Amino acid sequence: MPTLIDATMMRQVIMDHYEHPRNKRIPNSQEYLSVHLDTIGCVDDIHVALKWQGDKIEDVLFHGVACTISTASTSIMTELLVNKTKQEALYIIDQYIKMIHEIPYDDSVLGDAMVFKNTYKQAARIKCATLGWVGAQQLISKEE
Repeated sequence: MPTLIDATMMRQVIMDHYEHPRNKRIPNSQEYLSVHLDTIGCVDDIHVALKWQGDKIEDVLFHGVACTISTASTSIMTELLVNKTKQEALYIIDQYIKMIHEIPYDDSVLGDAMVFKNTYKQAARIKCATLGWVGAQQLISKEE
């Protein structure tokens, strides 16, 4: 996704991932590591799960109930992290968190996650936009 995208396109991507979330399902095996996350003051109550194949993330999924921002950002995250090594996934997550907090970041690894580049302007939405990402980061760090 280009760095310079208009607000209408950003809303369309967010709504598409909210209405048709990718990888939103319950894990079908015990091979998944899972973490439960929620947000006080918002409806967010999700589980993020990762399945490893060696050093690579074979599958990323989530399930539960979440607001538009949390659902869309987590959906996008699941697509970005599949088939990444732990190091690659942590780098992507780090760049996303930097973007959200308006710290210089590498936009070349963020793909559709760039639609959240203006989240810093709505401080109350930062937790929603980072919830799934923080969960994935916890699971990956636990594996190290």
